[in-house]
Amino acid sequence: MIETPRLLFTEMTQADYESIASIVQDEETMHAYGGAFSDEETQAWLDRNLARYKKDRFGLWAVLLKETGVMIGMAGLSWQSNGEKQVLEIGYLFNRQYWGKGFATEAAKACKEYAFTALDAEEVYSIIRDTNIASMNVAIRNKMLVRNRFIKQYRGISMPHLVFSVKKEA
Repeated sequence: MIETPRLLFTEMTQADYESIASIVQDEETMHAYGGAFSDEETQAWLDRNLARYKKDRFGLWAVLLKETGVMIGMAGLSWQSNGEKQVLEIGYLFNRQYWGKGFATEAAKACKEYAFTALDAEEVYSIIRDTNIASMNVAIRNKMLVRNRFIKQYRGISMPHLVFSVKKEA
């Protein structure tokens, strides 16, 4: 799995449901998704990630703070549509109490390195709602540039998104 100076990534399990719920059921955290998830949506989120581990051998992983072993967020890779095609996306969601400490940037950079080295990816993406300035800043710190824009339909809402990407260096 992935490890950074402060973080350890592990596959999520059903036992992580409460930690996941503390993130995806928080209104402010989930503003880019059109609001907090219900219990059913939270379980579906976890189930999708468990299925990704089996199908793709990667997905969003639980991000643990090494110092305490506490799950502070989720970060990883998944196949997503960028409005034109399926792309390998770096995604991240962190518990609000850990915002502003550089964890998302640290996790995103580690996911990029994993994609380029372990998966031999040529390019990775982050697809970000146009109102999510904090996530855009993470993508920029991860050396990503805006490549495209598109409207994503999610939960019955039209949401403009920016497609950031970075290519593997030769």
